[in-house]
Amino acid sequence: MISGEPIIEKKFYDNINVLECIEKDGIKIEILEYKTLRGLRDVCLAENLYYLEKAGMSLKQVKITLMNSAVTTERGALHFHKGNICAECETGGVGGLAKKLLKNKLTNESAFTPTYSGTGEIFLEPSFSHYILLELNNDAIIVDKGMFYCCENGVNVEVSSQKNLSSGFFGGEGWFQTKISGTGLCVLAIPVPPAEVLKYELKNERLQVDGNFVFLRSASINFTVERSAKNLVGNLTSGDGALQTFDGTGTVWMAPTQFVYGALSRCYYPSVPNASRSSGSSSDD
Repeated sequence: MISGEPIIEKKFYDNINVLECIEKDGIKIEILEYKTLRGLRDVCLAENLYYLEKAGMSLKQVKITLMNSAVTTERGALHFHKGNICAECETGGVGGLAKKLLKNKLTNESAFTPTYSGTGEIFLEPSFSHYILLELNNDAIIVDKGMFYCCENGVNVEVSSQKNLSSGFFGGEGWFQTKISGTGLCVLAIPVPPAEVLKYELKNERLQVDGNFVFLRSASINFTVERSAKNLVGNLTSGDGALQTFDGTGTVWMAPTQFVYGALSRCYYPSVPNASRSSGSSSDD
């Protein structure tokens, strides 16, 4: 053993917060958060890290521990793995290949998702994204396109089409979303931090929202788009147009702050017209 190796490993994990962890049936999935980033090498890097820290951004990473089990990940998500782990990516023949390519086109999920099996540790790519860890028990959920990140073997990821014209045309999600079903653990990349997620358990109830910030729902929940008022005059005077409507019994997850981040990400500072020419003119006077 190289001298100092245990100390280096201890320092690594001392700089880690475990945000969430679930362990069952030979698999353990953890969402890790780096407490600080200390790799300063130059002034530019120091400035960027300073603003990241002040803004409250944290680097996260998903760690998977396999004990004679298997996990499927989004294509390109792997960072490294250690142990007796075998990687494979099945196409399922010509028919399976066509289905995978169609899924990629309709849901923004990768056509080819690698499966890692065996015993060892897997680290997925670090990022500043936000994650949630779910455990499905013979359940089915519908999520926004591109949210799938990884899942335990035995969980299925497939295409779900909208069941009515209103949700397809006016729902804001398009005609297709991602359906995740089965029994096992699943990690999703979500649009906002978990602390800004609102979860409702509907019991033969209705939920209506103005916008498309519901990102997950039970497959048992019926999704339509309805007018905010029953008549045209009421619809015009209410100030609201079509509302996403969720009916039935099941779970709905929403991100009420999502639109705020979307608006902030589009902010920019326009240049002042003829600023340099005006400055030059004043110096000549």
